[in-house]
Amino acid sequence: MQKRGYGVDQPTVSPFKFEPKLIGSTPSVGGGAMAARVLVVQQNQPASTLALLNSSLSSDFYGARLTRSVQYKRNGMQPKGALHVTASSSKKILIMGGTRFIGIFLSRLLVKEGHQVTLFTRGKAPIAQQLPGESDSDFADFSSKILHLKGDRQDFDFVKSSLSAEGFDVVYDINGREAVEVEPILDALPNLEQYIYCSSAGVYLKSDLLPHCEVDAVDPKSRHKGKLDTENLLVQRGVNWTSLRPVYIYGPLNYNPVEEWFFHRLKAGRPIPIPGSGVQITQLGHVKDLAKAFLLVLGNEKASRQVFNISGDRYVTFDGLARACAKAAGFPEPEIVHYNPKEFDFGKKKSFPFRDQHFFASIEKAKSVLGWKPEFDLVEGLADSYNLDFGRGTYRKEPDFSTDDIVLGKSLVTA
Repeated sequence: MQKRGYGVDQPTVSPFKFEPKLIGSTPSVGGGAMAARVLVVQQNQPASTLALLNSSLSSDFYGARLTRSVQYKRNGMQPKGALHVTASSSKKILIMGGTRFIGIFLSRLLVKEGHQVTLFTRGKAPIAQQLPGESDSDFADFSSKILHLKGDRQDFDFVKSSLSAEGFDVVYDINGREAVEVEPILDALPNLEQYIYCSSAGVYLKSDLLPHCEVDAVDPKSRHKGKLDTENLLVQRGVNWTSLRPVYIYGPLNYNPVEEWFFHRLKAGRPIPIPGSGVQITQLGHVKDLAKAFLLVLGNEKASRQVFNISGDRYVTFDGLARACAKAAGFPEPEIVHYNPKEFDFGKKKSFPFRDQHFFASIEKAKSVLGWKPEFDLVEGLADSYNLDFGRGTYRKEPDFSTDDIVLGKSLVTA
């Protein structure tokens, strides 16, 4: 495959001939949900020195080792990878969203670095909820410091008045979809130091030349057109912005049916229907690695007005992903059934959670410019997701095997 951009090598498709470090669930920590302190006042939090434990497949919910240009020291009594992180300067940070998936991990990292963090949400989900593997002391520390600004970001007048009254140094926009949602934020914060945006690799124009690089053509007709418009708005407004473009995100609490789709079928002992030949190549990135990338761009001059692709550093076929999910969760190798999706009418239902094409992106720019690299390999990351979520009996959606039955029913007839 032709090299482009930052010295991209040919993609390596993971054969999954290695074992995950841990299979099986870890004990849950008591405490459950705890009501958050809803505060809309300024509260200065001093920068503190706090431990970030390596949770690669262990009981720590925060994620893997942190690679960051900050002062740290190792504690000989802590597990490998545990760091004491000292924030260089405390920022007043607003996260748009923050209670579903990415923001849950990002907000904890930011609080641990001593920043004052406020979540802007509609208040439908708890602002602070104890997570699997999170110690009572860590949760108590986080819940005592996280702040909440309740509102609807579609209420532009409220956004302007509330944000201008509060004033923030940095905005992390995790759930923004349209440029019109961003304009009132920029209007309210004329002295904003940095706007960090969660975009998507789905903005790239479909191409025969892969992996997608940050300089590649984008698709103005993409269903992620709103994210492209937002990136353009940030450029036009002249703010200091950074945009991250994840590919497929996975990990504990994932509300998109990525790994959960496979886990449901593996648990039920069902065949896994995969469209086409199953050799379509895709790419997944762990949510904790994404949160680390969001942390690394904060106040980073090298990230100013830059776009970065963020995902895992290995590519995988659809069939390989099914086998990786089975290996990570301790299930037998699955039976895979291939089908031609053009031969079926599934109505409005989606029969497979991934786009039926090659789709992956180069992360070389983030690695070379930011010094970031993903901590999780795919099987490790899937095991982390399973052990801290699905394997504990928690998931976002009930299984729906109706499209599977259509495919499998025809397969039995033609067999």
